[in-house]
Amino acid sequence: MDCKEVIKRIPDFLNHELNSRELKEFLNHIEGCKECKEELSIQFLVLEGMARLEEGNTFDLQKEFDRMMEDEKRRMRLRSMLNAFVYGTEILAIITIITIIVLIIVL
Repeated sequence: MDCKEVIKRIPDFLNHELNSRELKEFLNHIEGCKECKEELSIQFLVLEGMARLEEGNTFDLQKEFDRMMEDEKRRMRLRSMLNAFVYGTEILAIITIITIIVLIIVL
């Protein structure tokens, strides 16, 4: 993902609308690109700041931004582990089916 694509996808990221592959590419780019991370931070601060001002609550948006980024990284790792589990289960099912077919043929 290049900077232009990342900037375009910031609203999708903030609304949790990126799929696993997009989220991974997005976070990888953000971690390595100071300018895009700054733009993400600005959009987050504006979006959340406006909502909080309307509510009248006190807040520490930088801390919330940092927590959101950590939560998204955790979410990405969880998705990756889940995908690995699903693929492993599929492979195990295929091996089981092949074994059953071989046993039927041999017996």
